[in-house]
Amino acid sequence: MGISIEQIEEYSRNHPEEVLIVRAKNGEEELEIMVFKGISSNLSGATSFDLDAPIVPPSAEIVSVDRLKSPYNPHHPEYIERGADLLKLL
Repeated sequence: MGISIEQIEEYSRNHPEEVLIVRAKNGEEELEIMVFKGISSNLSGATSFDLDAPIVPPSAEIVSVDRLKSPYNPHHPEYIERGADLLKLL
């Protein structure tokens, strides 16, 4: 996809009305990350308490980004765009 988690977090800081769901692949491991107001949280595993620790390893590939309306309700998510090309929005 050609975008980094840092770019996604920056986009999120500038768009607090959105929640981003990021899917990434690190080797065989699939990651699902939620980003809101520039903070990433791992939905598919443990999230470090250290906000400076990378949530997505540099070797991982961002597969897709979904844009949703905030506040996020996992039972009734309101999608703005699935499979967003954030490079066009940056």
